[in-house]
This record gives sequence, structure tokens and C-alpha cells, in this order.
Amino acid sequence: MKTMQYIFTCCSLSVLLFSCDSFLDENPKGVLSNEQLNTPENVEKMVIAAYSSLGNDHYTEPNSPWPYGDLRSGDAYKGGAGTGDMQEFHFYETFTYLRDDIGLLDSKWYKEYVAISRANNALARLNAIDEADFSKKMIRIAEMRFLRAHYYFELKLLFKQIPFIDETVPVEEYINVSNVEFTSQQLWDKIIEEFRFAAQTLPDNNAEVGRANKWMAKSYLAKALLYAAYEQDEKHNVTNINKDKLTEVVNLTSEVINSGKYGLNADYADNFLCETENSKESIFAVQHSRNDGTLHGRLDWGAMLNYPMNPEYGCCGFHQASQNLVNSFQTDDKGLPKFADFNSKNLNTPDDLLQNNVDPRLNHSVAIPGLPYKYNPEFIFEAWWNRQPEVYGAFMSLKEVVLPDCPCFEKVNPFMSSSKNRDIIRYDDVLLWKAEALIELGRESEALPLINSIRERAANSTARLVDVQGDPTGKFVVGTYQPGINCTWTNDFARQALRWERRMEFAMEGFRFFDLVRWGIAAEYLNSYFAVEKTRREHLREAKFTKNRDEYFPIPKQQINFSKKLYVQNYGW
Repeated sequence: MKTMQYIFTCCSLSVLLFSCDSFLDENPKGVLSNEQLNTPENVEKMVIAAYSSLGNDHYTEPNSPWPYGDLRSGDAYKGGAGTGDMQEFHFYETFTYLRDDIGLLDSKWYKEYVAISRANNALARLNAIDEADFSKKMIRIAEMRFLRAHYYFELKLLFKQIPFIDETVPVEEYINVSNVEFTSQQLWDKIIEEFRFAAQTLPDNNAEVGRANKWMAKSYLAKALLYAAYEQDEKHNVTNINKDKLTEVVNLTSEVINSGKYGLNADYADNFLCETENSKESIFAVQHSRNDGTLHGRLDWGAMLNYPMNPEYGCCGFHQASQNLVNSFQTDDKGLPKFADFNSKNLNTPDDLLQNNVDPRLNHSVAIPGLPYKYNPEFIFEAWWNRQPEVYGAFMSLKEVVLPDCPCFEKVNPFMSSSKNRDIIRYDDVLLWKAEALIELGRESEALPLINSIRERAANSTARLVDVQGDPTGKFVVGTYQPGINCTWTNDFARQALRWERRMEFAMEGFRFFDLVRWGIAAEYLNSYFAVEKTRREHLREAKFTKNRDEYFPIPKQQINFSKKLYVQNYGW
């Protein structure tokens, strides 16, 4: 936002200077007038620039939500070289020493508004072009509003009260836009309005892979409505669940499901491999690239820190699964989750997985010493591949990484990553959004087949989970819910099953914390987690979630100062 204000100010001064004397009528090299920019060809480039913000990434404030959604949820530890390595992430994980002057939070805020400014810039220029001169005008407007809504959605989850700035606000007025001009619910309504326009305007299919289409917009609209349905007061307590919004979630997700455009992959693994990206399950993904004419390509910089320390990789051992998460994949003799006592027995070794019933999604999500790494039976993960196992244990995350011989892998010394896409919305998410809405509407029987379809796919996703002899690397047992046979499918039980399923399906993907806040259970859940997990991990000894504060990050102090104290700090901070 500061960058855009500077650019616009410079442009305004240039216009004044070049209107004074006839000998200055010729534009100097390197400067473009608005008239020159407001052409279909140049506006298309600005649209692409707005898309590029999806991949303008860095490991310190990544677009990937893992530091914000996994570390703060009890699903993952920070990892790395002790608590001082990327110390801000340690503060995220433990909450205790989190402050409003954390520089990486300010950077995250700033990066999101740079992305929004790109969408706004493109929209302002699109508005100035006649549709007769640019037949794709309305489609591109819908794409930009879709992207703008995505960036605002991310800001809303992180900071709650944010300034909403669109293309009609002059740059010089940015400083006068408050973050409390709209209430929390009104901000949701603004985001929903953006996605609704996109859903009504975008075509079923867009020209290039990755461009927004109607079904992406309908899916994201459903997600925004689901979050908005859980209405919060100023203190972040959930005070009401809006049934009208939930009903629309059901209708929208049904449209996406019935469109025939998407479906579950036969193997869960296909969601996390370069060779199967943009599959039928992927609805909205960041399109990364390699060997595209740039220095290192458009790699997934958000995963740069998350590779092991062995010679084939080399750095940096971040994003390590918690013991609690690993234990939660245990199933009972019926193949159902061990809701009550999952955490009474630790899973740590290959023998533990062979001797206890486990959900195979564990092996897709978490690297465990002694087992194949990323589906290669001859590439065995070892405890010493972790950077500091004595602090953070021996597990690591698997979904975001690739094998060192993958064509999409690239080293950017001392770091490394890949051009594998990162899914923002998948079809499995759409199924579980619908199930959640149905349960909260008291229609849990309709949610049952949706949850069971996810579990059936999990049960069948074992082909890649084998050792060099071709034998299974775990005692994989996943059953479906069968009311009257292995469970009593009440509304409360269905809610518990749905929430558990979301944890299993999206483990280590950065969504969990935002689920907990949406449901209004973050404080109770996380303090219960800390009570046990701090006996296993010394770095959590002071961890504590403060209710009515830690549901959201503080508004960065630098931004409050920049606004000349116009911005209002979130409750509790």
C-alpha cells in the first residue's frame, strides 16, 4: 500500500511537470502515461501482475498458511535450529510472547495489500476501457474481484479488522480509511459480494489453467459464507450460527459437486505430487513454474524451509508434526477414530504403525523415521534428518515437499523447493464444507455419505505406502460410519466426526487453526493440547492460549502508526 501510494504520487507529479512547456511534451524514456497504460494489451499485463501475487512468496511471511494455521493449532511444531531460529514463528506457536511489533506480521499485512493494490490498479484501468475495445473486460473485472476477495479473505482470517479499499478510493485517501469502518460481519459481506459478482460473471471455463472461473468463485463464495455464518462478537466469541448463510453454502457446494467438473482422486497421494497437479480434485491452485526464463522460476518459496537436513536436501528442518497430531491418526477395531483416548499411546516407530490400527493419511502427511520418504521405498527417512530432534522430535511434514530427483525440484542455495502447485481449494474441502453446513442445519443424515466418501478414499489410498518388498508400512484400517452398527449418528456425534475428518484430511496444510476459531473452540482445545504436549516438548513449557485475544493476530503496530492512530487495535491486544 505504501509502495502504490508512492507510485501514484510520482505519476501525479509527472503529469504536472510535463504539462508546463511544449518542449516537454515528449514522454521521457521509462515513464508511461495513464493513456498509454489503459490499453487492452497493457491491462492484460496488469491482470497477470495481480495473479503473480499468488506466487510472490518468501519463507519469512509465506503465502502458504502453515506458520499461521499449523503452528497455532497443535498440529505442528516450528522446527529448525531451536526456538531462536525464526523466533517469530516460535511466538506464533506458543502465543505467550506474541506482540504487536512483530516485524513479520507487518510484512505479511503489507504483502497482502500490495497484492490488493495490483488488483485495484488493474480494475481502475479496466473500468476506463470501453468494452467495444476489449471484449474480455467483464471477465477480467470478475477475475480481479475474485483475486481481491481472496487476498482480503486471507487478511480477515489473520487480523479480523482490516481496512477495505477498492479501486474507487483515491490513493491519497488511503490514509483516511479505517480498519473499523466496517464491522467484522460487514467485512465478510464485502468479501462475499466480491465472490458473488465473480461467480455470476465468470465463464465455466477460462482460457488458461489457473485463471479464475465460475466454479472457483462458487467454491470460494461457499467458503466465505461458511466462515461468515459463525458470527462473532467484539471479543471473538461465536454468538450465533447464521442458518441462511449455511443454506447457501449447501446450495453452492451442491452446484459445484453436480457440475461434473471435479471429483476425488482415486489416491489421496495424487494431491501432493508434481506429476498429478491440476487434477480433477484441484479447484483453485497457485501455479508454480520452473525453467520459465527467470532465474529460479516461480518456485514454492513458502516451503523453502521445510526440507530435511540430509545431503540430498540440506536445509532447514522446519514444520514438524506434533506428537498429538501423529497420535490422532490411530483408529479402533472398527476403523473409526479413537476420539476419547487417541493421545494415550504414542506412535513413533515403524513397528508402532504395524502394531496399531492407523489411518493411511498419516503416512501421506508425516515423515516418520524408518519409513520411506515421499513414497520412495529406497529413500528411508531417518531421525538425524531433522535439525534438532532433541527439541522438536523426529517427525517432519511431507505434503509440500518433493523427492530430490523430481523434475520440479530445484536448489536455491542454501535452500530448496519445487515448482509443485499449492492447492488453495480442493474438491475434498467442498465436500466437507457441505457436510459441516448440513450438520449445523440439523441435517446430519445428509452429511453422512459425504464424510464416508472421504473415508472410503482414504482407505483405498495405500498403494504407494509400501516398503522395498512391497509390504504395507502400516496396519491401515479405516472404516466408514454405519449408524446402528458401529456408531450412533446423532447431531453431536456427526459434528465430532466432521471436525475430526477435517483434521485428518488437511493435516499439515495450514487450515486447522482457522477451523478452531471458526467453531469457537480454540481456547479450550489449545490449552488442553498444551497441558499434555508440554510434558513431551520442553519448548512448549510456557505456551498458553489467551481467550478473547489470541484468536487473531494484533493489528501491526507499524500499520497503526502509519495510519496516524486511525486503525483500532483488535480486542485483547
